[in-house]
This record gives sequence, C-alpha cells and structure tokens, in this order.
Amino acid sequence: MTPREELLKRLHRAWEAFHESYAGLSDPDLLKAGVTGTWSVKDIIAHVTWWEEEALTHLPVILAGGRPPRYSVTYGGIDAFNARMTELRKDLSLGEVLRQRDLVHGRLVALLETAPEPALAGQTRFRRRLRLDTYGHYPKHTRAIRAWRERRLA
Repeated sequence: MTPREELLKRLHRAWEAFHESYAGLSDPDLLKAGVTGTWSVKDIIAHVTWWEEEALTHLPVILAGGRPPRYSVTYGGIDAFNARMTELRKDLSLGEVLRQRDLVHGRLVALLETAPEPALAGQTRFRRRLRLDTYGHYPKHTRAIRAWRERRLA
C-alpha cells in the first residue's frame, strides 16, 4: 500500500467511525446541548469541520515550505480559537453544518489525492498536521458522542 493509500484509508476509517457515532439520531437529538460541555452533536460536527478547514488552510503552507502561525500567538491558544469559532458558527442551521461538513471533507480528500508523495511518506510536518486536525482528532469526538448516547440510554 502506498503512503497515500494508507493515509486515505486511515482518514476514511476514522471519518466513518465519527459518522457512525451519530448515525440514526433525529434532528432534535443532533441539536441537544450537553454532549461535550454545552456542545450538541451539531456543534461537534461544526468543530470537526473547522479543524478540517484549518488543515486545508495550513497543509498547502507546509507543502510550500512555510510554517503556519501558532495558535497561542494568533488567537491566545487553541481553546480561545475554538471558543471564537463556536461563537461564529453557533447560529448555523443543522442543514448548513452538514452541507459544510460534506463539502470541506471532500476538499480534504481531494487535497490528499493530489499531494506530493514525499509529503505523505514518513513522519513529515504535513502528516503530523493532517493527523492532528483530522484522523487523530475525530476519535475524541466519536468517543464523546458514543458516551453521551450511552448515558441517555442508562
């Protein structure tokens, strides 16, 4: 398996598990607060999407030999960035969040399908950023949604 195939497979597996964590929930269930803190499943999907957008913004910078700005300098830290993005997206409809999820994820897959092979092999800065923003990030939220669903059934 090539590095590209391996990365796409890893991304796909984690993405599918994330989707399965909220599969079958009704729209009202997707909007209920309290899954993680005050966030609903909709908020978590929006969160995962904005981190994929961050990957799409910064992976090309890495490919060009640059360094993305540090969140601690630009936003006051990752928590501050997440709070800012939560505020910016809180009023999006569920339909819009789902539309953005699909659009952004499709763009991410397209980027991986065309990224230079050397960036995909080994422990590169490209792979590290990709892991942090995507397939290494999804499982945290997959587990949180599954745990929330289990608590609701108890």
